[in-house]
Amino acid sequence: MILAGDADIGWDGKKKNWIVSIHVGEQVIKRPSDQPVSQNADDDTLRAAAIQTARDDGYEVRPESVNIVRL
Repeated sequence: MILAGDADIGWDGKKKNWIVSIHVGEQVIKRPSDQPVSQNADDDTLRAAAIQTARDDGYEVRPESVNIVRL
């Protein structure tokens, strides 16, 4: 697995899903969360969803490097 610098997870109102942005160097890979996660999910659930989505794509993200973006 490739270690990512960090990741962001934020709600996409148009797609009604959480989108994970994985930062690897200057590259940003955006993926929808593979797990069905409520818009009102707690931080631990969102962090776990972001980590799993990154892992499914072959990237490792440390829990402390996941930024949760709530608008």
